[in-house]
Amino acid sequence: MIEAVRRTVVNDMTIQVATVNGSGSQSANNILLKSFFRMGIPVGGKNLFPSNIQGLPTWYTIRVNHRGYVGRKAQLDFLVAMNPNTAKEDYHQVVPGGVIICDSEWTIDPADRRDDVAWYPVPFAQLCKDNVENAKLRRLLTNMIYVGVVAELLGIDNEILDAALRDQFASKAKVVESNRKMIELGKDFVRKNLAKKDPFRVEKMNANGNKILIDGNSASALGCVFGGCTVVAWYPITPSSSLPESVIDFLNQHRKDEATGKNRFAVVQAEDEIAALGMVIGAGWAGARAMTSTSGPGISLMSEFVGLGYFAEIPAVIFDVQRVGPSTGLPTRTAQGDVLKVVTLSHGDTKHVALFPGSVQECFEMGWRAFDLADRLQTPVFVLTDLDLGMNNWMADPFEYPDKPLDRGKVLDADAIKRLGKFERYRDVDGDAVGWRTLPGTRHPAAAYFTRGSGHNEKALYTERGDDYVHLMDRLARKHQTAAQLVPAPVESSDSGAQIGVIAYGSTDSPMAECRDQLREKGIRSSYLRIRAFPFTRAVRAFIEKFERIYVIEQNRDGQMLALLRIEYPELATRLRSVRHYDGLPIDARFMSDHVIEQEHSSKKELIHG
Repeated sequence: MIEAVRRTVVNDMTIQVATVNGSGSQSANNILLKSFFRMGIPVGGKNLFPSNIQGLPTWYTIRVNHRGYVGRKAQLDFLVAMNPNTAKEDYHQVVPGGVIICDSEWTIDPADRRDDVAWYPVPFAQLCKDNVENAKLRRLLTNMIYVGVVAELLGIDNEILDAALRDQFASKAKVVESNRKMIELGKDFVRKNLAKKDPFRVEKMNANGNKILIDGNSASALGCVFGGCTVVAWYPITPSSSLPESVIDFLNQHRKDEATGKNRFAVVQAEDEIAALGMVIGAGWAGARAMTSTSGPGISLMSEFVGLGYFAEIPAVIFDVQRVGPSTGLPTRTAQGDVLKVVTLSHGDTKHVALFPGSVQECFEMGWRAFDLADRLQTPVFVLTDLDLGMNNWMADPFEYPDKPLDRGKVLDADAIKRLGKFERYRDVDGDAVGWRTLPGTRHPAAAYFTRGSGHNEKALYTERGDDYVHLMDRLARKHQTAAQLVPAPVESSDSGAQIGVIAYGSTDSPMAECRDQLREKGIRSSYLRIRAFPFTRAVRAFIEKFERIYVIEQNRDGQMLALLRIEYPELATRLRSVRHYDGLPIDARFMSDHVIEQEHSSKKELIHG
């Protein structure tokens, strides 16, 4: 048996609720998450769910940490076991000295009963049966009992808990009281029947300020609206669907004509991803700001239309919320496996602009900046998030309003053409490799041109001449150089006397502060560069040149960002090393630091043995 509690662990724990998909536990989990957040404690929530609709196991993990670490932590401190089918495995995930809450009616195999954790048996099913007459409601309201149990054991502030409850059911005021009753039932059971045997508690902090909680897909969607998006064409796919759905909600709120009530936007759920991008390309050609959102399988289908957008030079914005592949893969797990595919998508020689948001703030910011880049460069622009960033809730400072007007790029109207005297669609007249364009309906006889996916010259005339093709492709390559001056610059932070460099991108950034703290504890000082876009800026090369050993940390099997860096900087390739995580769960700090430390030790041995 565990000894009486000798220490108190305040605001530092990982809580996991193990339940069944479709059981209605999401509301209960959100109430817990929002309660910690409202108490001013840094917090993050991650949902691990199956790809079917109902019946399979699901886990929701809440990271509570006073130092602000909200990335995934592999170690589990506090388990709420609500699924008997996974209980045996779940029990053994808890660290010694941790907590297990389970239904007292379950029969626990002696081999699974651990003496090094605090057990809190609660008769969930019986409590609900005794207090809820409606059999359908019992399954849902049982979840609120564990909210009360957890709240009482950890000391969640009662007023804040109630505020989180009311917030969760703001649109369903009638159900607040029934849920409140079940929460109080759980709290009351703990007070009367369970003695506190664990060290974990939460206390109010003031670390969150005026921060918000939001998921990355909603943040990206809001960025689209602020970026002037008026056309959405999409096809449903996990984990991307909530992004266009959120765009639609925001457009309905903010893009209706006040006088007539009519939509000032167009939304089409296409028959597939191919058609969706075709519509976006057509809308971009016509001058609208248009987007689509998908995941890996959809990206594969979009290949030919992406090539058209690149070659005919048409703006488009494509959000790729990455998941595990190949093929159907693991649809509800996270990865960074589309990097190489996206930046070279389509046949022939192509190089695309890709943005890598590392936070929900950047999902918003890059969401609207992507439209500026697409218009400015007249090309498809990809925004790569992933399931972890896109579908989970993250803390964020309130988003900042765009700091400049929309940049529509090089668009000529009739008066401009009249002043110039001529217009050649694909001629580089400014030295940045981006030609001027006109929009359909421009009232000038010289404004018209053919938009071709086949060979064309500067005047947009059809040609199969080799020199014309080489001239065109060389200009498109120079346009990529222009893009490197416009995309978001990387972010660098460095320890004094840094011995190694670390490169990461996207959601891999979330546990990086914790990882670097762990490296410092082992005497390894690091400098960290977070890549935010491709093409790479000059700062990326400069960073690699500083260190003999650079660790590129990413969430795919083959080290795709590592490969891309080696392609771009072959003379620096020997400096680059790989740390790769690809089991479908979000990468955690300990995984990163352990693998860096292991390789650092190997390097020292190589130097010693020469």
